[in-house]
Amino acid sequence: MKAHISRENMIAFLLTTPIFEDLEPQEISEIIHIVDTQKFAAGETLFHEGDAGDAWYALYSGEIEVLKDSGGSDKHITLLKPQACFGEIAVLDGLPRSATIRAAKDSVVLRLPQDKFNSLIESNNSIAYKLVRLMAVNLATRQRSNTESLSRLLLADELSAVHDGISEIIGDSSVRE
Repeated sequence: MKAHISRENMIAFLLTTPIFEDLEPQEISEIIHIVDTQKFAAGETLFHEGDAGDAWYALYSGEIEVLKDSGGSDKHITLLKPQACFGEIAVLDGLPRSATIRAAKDSVVLRLPQDKFNSLIESNNSIAYKLVRLMAVNLATRQRSNTESLSRLLLADELSAVHDGISEIIGDSSVRE
């Protein structure tokens, strides 16, 4: 369902959301024209694991749950809070979604469709380069975190530490795919 966010609130949100932090005011205005705003009721699924990656998202309000298929049932991986971005990896690499995303609470998201993102890239628009750079920084941060978690896991003596480490790795690596 389409949601309405005032221009002022959208600008304030984009200026304080890490993935958009390098954009200039005129670039923020351009983003406002290409994103869709959508509202999801608690329990509603945004996309399923295995779906094609047709857009990436920024959570404006609410909470989003990341789920992984575990032999026919969904396993909770993590909970995303406002300003979290997700879905960008599938848009970048063209592979299917690696997790199911569901609204844990009534939520509003900004959705940047892949075709509009690709148009930015193809037109050599500076916005696309800035967004891709920030995506790369976010992915590198998650990779470093996963490497640290895996190192702790490999050095762990207790089974509970192994379980915690695996949960941390899975949660960190599938949050935004």
